[in-house]
Amino acid sequence: MFRIHRHGMDARNVATSRAFATSLIAAVAMAATMLVAPAPALAADGTDASAATIATSDTTASTDFEGKAATEVLASLKTKGRAPKTGYARTQFGAAWADVDHNGCDTRNDILKRDMTDVTFKAGTHDCIVTSGTLADPYTGKTISFKRGNKTSSAVQIDHVVALSDAWQKGAQKLSASQRKQLANDPYNLLAVDGPSNQQKSDGDAATWLPKNKSFRCAYVARQIGVKAKYSLWVTKAERKAMTKVLDTCPTQTVPLNDEAQATADTEAAEAQRKAAAEEAQRQAEAQAQQQAQQQQQQQDANVYYPNCAAVRAAGKAPLYQGQPGYSTKLDRDRDGVACE
Repeated sequence: MFRIHRHGMDARNVATSRAFATSLIAAVAMAATMLVAPAPALAADGTDASAATIATSDTTASTDFEGKAATEVLASLKTKGRAPKTGYARTQFGAAWADVDHNGCDTRNDILKRDMTDVTFKAGTHDCIVTSGTLADPYTGKTISFKRGNKTSSAVQIDHVVALSDAWQKGAQKLSASQRKQLANDPYNLLAVDGPSNQQKSDGDAATWLPKNKSFRCAYVARQIGVKAKYSLWVTKAERKAMTKVLDTCPTQTVPLNDEAQATADTEAAEAQRKAAAEEAQRQAEAQAQQQAQQQQQQQDANVYYPNCAAVRAAGKAPLYQGQPGYSTKLDRDRDGVACE
């Protein structure tokens, strides 16, 4: 029992009462938190089902992954279940094959021009509309002759390495409209490939489809990883497992450089090389011209002849010093190195 005094409970009992009240409040707060925040549910594949409520963290295209080991970049990707496909439509990624780089050519023709050889163009299109070419198809390893036409164009198709539907279900829902348009037209995510193979792939990821050409699988998976890193997309548990299995056969495989960045770097390197070659050619030309001038002067000097000092004085060259054109010992009678003094 508490001891009651004229001035109330003693100090020790007051402190005990206060501590009990504080503990009680903390316990109530913890219970309320547990009721409000239930444990995360798991998706069918055992991963965090929060994929249904897509993370809104970083949706800005990143490029700091370029050139790194594919296994390292894969490890940095989040693993989640697929979000619902609800709301997906091709138009969510903008009109098909827009001219996003404003070079006057649509994306499809840009990629055909980039990936094929022996390319020809429709007259009057400023080398934009590709009419024919030869493709070394990465998906099958075959060589395909492309010819533009209603019944023939489909032989070569442009594949989204990370399919747009797959991207939609793994983070692209939260990208802005302009970012989705960029993703759909990004040369980094596009390859000219065998048409039937592209149709077979559909919107599959690495867990459901890989190129028939096994020698290209490492590069293919590495590019998928690069695209997902660039646009902050995630992978499923099964997809990560499939990618890891491929990369186990090529542990040194790196994520490819961004095509645009690489093209810029190549252009800059070529320009630097051209400039250096031009400067070297100019230097050699100037050196050669100087050498020729010296030789001509030496030849001219060697041809200078004065029969006597009167001729030297008439030419305005007196006195002549040893080493000067026309000097000779016969003009320098005292042999002091100065003629016609």
